[in-house]
Amino acid sequence: MAAARSVNAESGREEKGPEGSCPESVTPGATIPRVKLLDTLVDTFLQKLVAAGRRPSGIPEEDVRSALMPYFLQQRDALQRRVHRQEAENRQLAEAVRAGRGRVQELQREGKARQQAWQALHREQKELVGVLGEPE
Repeated sequence: MAAARSVNAESGREEKGPEGSCPESVTPGATIPRVKLLDTLVDTFLQKLVAAGRRPSGIPEEDVRSALMPYFLQQRDALQRRVHRQEAENRQLAEAVRAGRGRVQELQREGKARQQAWQALHREQKELVGVLGEPE
C-alpha cells in the first residue's frame, strides 16, 4: 500500500505521513509474533479507511472484508480469465500434438510401404541374377 507523502515547504523534501509508518519501530532481524503483526496490519488498515473517509462498522473482520472483497473478486476474475486463456492455448497445443502424431503415423506407414517395396524389388533382383547367372 502506498504511503501518504507531503512536501515540506521549508526544506522541499518529501516526508512520509502517518499512513506509511508502523506504530512501532522494528529493528532488523527482530522476530515479531504473527498475531501482533496481524493486529498491527489491521489497525493500520482501519486507520487508512478512516483517513479515506470510510467509516468502519466497529467490527474489524467486517471492515477488512468489505474493503478487501472487491480486490479479491477482481483478482479472482483476472485469474479466471488467465485460466481460460491458458486452457484455450492448451487445447490448441493438444490439437497440434494430435496432428503431429497423425503425421508421424502416416510417415511410418509410408516408410514401411517403401521398405516392403524395396525388399520385394531386391528379392526379384536376386532371382533375376540367379536365373541369368546360372551357366547352362
